[in-house]
Amino acid sequence: MAQIGIQTHPGLSDRWLPFAKQVAIVVGASAVIAVCARLVLPLPFTPVPLTLANFGVLLVGLSLGSKRGFAAAALYLSWGAMGLPVFSPIPAGVGGLAQLFGPTGGYLLAYPVVAFLAGWLSERGAASFMLNILAATVAEVVLFASGTAWLQIVTGSWQKAFAFGLAPFLFAEVIKIMFAAAAARKLQHSI
Repeated sequence: MAQIGIQTHPGLSDRWLPFAKQVAIVVGASAVIAVCARLVLPLPFTPVPLTLANFGVLLVGLSLGSKRGFAAAALYLSWGAMGLPVFSPIPAGVGGLAQLFGPTGGYLLAYPVVAFLAGWLSERGAASFMLNILAATVAEVVLFASGTAWLQIVTGSWQKAFAFGLAPFLFAEVIKIMFAAAAARKLQHSI
C-alpha cells in the first residue's frame, strides 16, 4: 500500500495565529468602545451628551497598551466615519463623517490619541492601580482639551465651550477614571 505524504509548513500557521488573535482583540476592543458610546444620558443644557465612550477608550488604552489601544480607537472612528451606528446617537445622531464635524467632533477625533497616551503611560512602570489612575487622568486632560477647543470653534466662545464641554462632566469623569483604572488592572493580567 502506497502512502501519500502531505508536507505542511508548521511555521506558517504558527505565525498567523498570534496575529489573528491580536486582530480579534483590537476588533473586540473597538466594539467595546462602540457599545459604550451607545450608553448615553442626554443633558438638556449642552450639545454634548454624557456617554461611556471615553470610559471605553480609557479602558481599551489602559488594558491593551498604546499600539493596540490606538488601533482599536482608530478602527472605531473608521466604523463611524463609514456610517455604522457606533457613535452616540445624541445630540445629532447623524453618524458618519458629519458627526466627526459636529459638537462632539473634538472628543471623537482625540480618541486614538487618548487611547495611545493612556496605554503608553501605563506601560512606563510596574502595572498598578495608581499608575492607571495617573495615565487615565492625563489622557482625559488631553481628551477634554481637544473637545473643549473644538467646542470653542463651534460656539465662538471659550465661556460656552467650558460650560458645554467641561464643567458638567467633571464629577462623572473622576468616576470613569477610577472604574477604568480598576477594570484595566484586572484585564492587564489576562490580555
